[in-house]
Amino acid sequence: MEGNLRWALTTAVAPVAWGATYFVTREFLPAGNPLYGAVIRALPAGLLLLAVCRKLPRGIWWVKSLVLGALNMSGFFALVYVAAQRLPTSMASIIMAVVPLAMMLLAWGLVGERPGPRHLAGAGVGIAGVCLMVFTATGSVDPLGILASLAAMGVSSFGYVLAKRWSGEVDVLASTGWQLTGGGLLLLPFAVLTEGAPPSLDGPALLGFAYVTVVATAFAFAVWFAGLAHLPAGTVGLLGLLNPVTGVLLGVLIADETLSGRQICGLLLTLCGVLLGRQTARPRRTPDRTGGRTAGPENRRATGRATERDVVECARGDGRSGHSGRSGDSRN
Repeated sequence: MEGNLRWALTTAVAPVAWGATYFVTREFLPAGNPLYGAVIRALPAGLLLLAVCRKLPRGIWWVKSLVLGALNMSGFFALVYVAAQRLPTSMASIIMAVVPLAMMLLAWGLVGERPGPRHLAGAGVGIAGVCLMVFTATGSVDPLGILASLAAMGVSSFGYVLAKRWSGEVDVLASTGWQLTGGGLLLLPFAVLTEGAPPSLDGPALLGFAYVTVVATAFAFAVWFAGLAHLPAGTVGLLGLLNPVTGVLLGVLIADETLSGRQICGLLLTLCGVLLGRQTARPRRTPDRTGGRTAGPENRRATGRATERDVVECARGDGRSGHSGRSGDSRN
């Protein structure tokens, strides 16, 4: 129980950092360059983690890194950039609160984690709070911004669960660095072709990108994927509800946005959903029909220990493990 609580608190840092990203993007980063914004966010963060780990993907992980990078980084960052520029901070962040339910359903199909009653109840309460906040919002709502935010929710949910399915094959920091680097490189040619020259950055923009790149990307995604390797996908998804809570609070306290009484009730419902869905027991698993690695608790415990050990080794910069058979695992 203490181990799960520790991982839950560690993982919660990521959605809090992401909730602040909407405000930083809207107030400090240049508008009209979503692709370059995503490249500047992903590529330096990935290179930073690669410099720490000093590992390159091997075998099938070249392909897996590009797939996860396209879902979790390229598409997600570009869509979030558009949403943050076209929607109020509170609105852009709370739409992402649908992620827990999407992750639960996808995890059921992809990794055999059947959501428990508390997870489903927490997701239902949290989403009800989000709906209350969205549909009672004051002022006009940009439809394109809403669509961009919903699309970001969809691609990230699928990417997160896919990352969980493949967790344990390589260490967390290395795979996160590969995803970020691959995602940034995938977007770079599209940014050049569609947006031309990179945007000029002033002092506030440089500080904004420094926060987004180092804190909200390199560090936040490392702890997020570590949480996915140790906790049920439903629990991690519910922790993601702290993203809209942070965004709403920053929008009200710093950006002079206003909330109605119903929206405040929605905010409280969202927090209740996080607390209700926090579960210390292991998730129920459906029988593994594919013979995969996620069939039983023994494999999951072994994977968790291996992943935690790899994180420690990677943080110490153990370059020797980059040549091990573990990094070159060709299992799907």
